[in-house]
Order: sequence, then C-alpha cells, then structure tokens
Amino acid sequence: MTTLDEALAALPVIAIIRAADPRRLDAALQTLAEAGVRAMEVTMTTPGAAEAIRWAADGGLRGVAIGAGTVLDAATARRAVAAGAGYLITPAVLPEVIEEGRRLGVPVLPGAFTPTEIVQAWRQGAAMVKVFPASAAGGPGYIKDVRAPLPQIPLVPTGGIRIEDVPGYLRAGARAVGIGSPLLGDACTGGYMAALAARAARLVEILGRKDSDG
Repeated sequence: MTTLDEALAALPVIAIIRAADPRRLDAALQTLAEAGVRAMEVTMTTPGAAEAIRWAADGGLRGVAIGAGTVLDAATARRAVAAGAGYLITPAVLPEVIEEGRRLGVPVLPGAFTPTEIVQAWRQGAAMVKVFPASAAGGPGYIKDVRAPLPQIPLVPTGGIRIEDVPGYLRAGARAVGIGSPLLGDACTGGYMAALAARAARLVEILGRKDSDG
C-alpha cells in the first residue's frame, strides 16, 4: 500500500471526498486517481465511507494513499483503520484520536488553527498538522508566518482553498494542501465525473507533476 509520504511526494495534495450518495464514492476516487491525485481522504460522516475505503485499500485503486477524515473519536479511528485507512484526519486537536492512531500505527493529522493549537497537536504525536480553516487564517501568508518559528512542524492547510491557490501555499512552506469542494464540485452529488477529471487534471498540470501508478 502506498504511504501518505509517498503519495505526497508524487503530488502534495490531499483530496477531500464527501458524498450524500455512497454510490458516487468509488467513481470519484477512481476519477481522481486516474488524473494523478495520489492522496485521498474519505470523510467518515459520508454514508458508505468505510466501504469505499475498504474497496480502495483492497486493490480498487493503485498507487494511492487512502485515509479517513472527520475522525472524531477513538471508535471511529478503529473502524476506519480496520477498513484500511492508512491515515486519519480530524477537524480539531483530539487527543484520543491521536493516541489511538499512534497505537494503531497510522499517522494522524489533527486540525488546528492557532500556533498554540499547532504546537499542542505536534507534541501529542501528530504526523502533520492540518491548518483549518486555512482561508480564514489569512492564506499562504499565515502559513509562512507560522513556519518561521515552527519550521519543524509539517503543515497541511485545508479549507476554502481553490485549485489556483495551491502553488502559493506550497511556496509558503506547506507540506501539502487539503482541497475539497473546489476540486470535487458536484461530482459526488450527481454531477459529471468528466468535469471532476478536468479539474483534477488542471490541478496536476498546475503543479507540474506527472501521473504515476505507484
């Protein structure tokens, strides 16, 4: 299975997938993978999330690091990892999830907003810290400012980031960028997968990375 570090080395983006209809999940994951996106987060608030993670982890996708998002407690962490999630993402600093992830041997990316929260998450064992919501924090300038005194903490800004914004966050020092609705659009709610494929291809082109099957 592709690790998160390997996936982000290929393309420093984590695609965030939410869907009201679980029947759209597999198609969205496949479309993103074919376009060259290598790290994907299926939010656990999505119906059928565990099944989609299991499908991807059991060979439905090649060369992709599949993780679980919106993990709010240890029980959900266990369920996600049992399904095959290779990493866990939370919207806030949740010690029980960080501890459970470490016990299960998978990276945890807690959500944090302020420098104090970022340091707390890192000291508790975060593999990387999701800066959320990044757009409300002030964009790439905020990431650059936080990294000045805290260069050792890998930051993954997420929330309100458009496709064209991604290079600016990476130049500011982000380890990767999390991107949801600006990339997914309405693909998971009945929209055209071809439009998702076009947006994903544009993202890959903007970052100048080539597709790899891992």
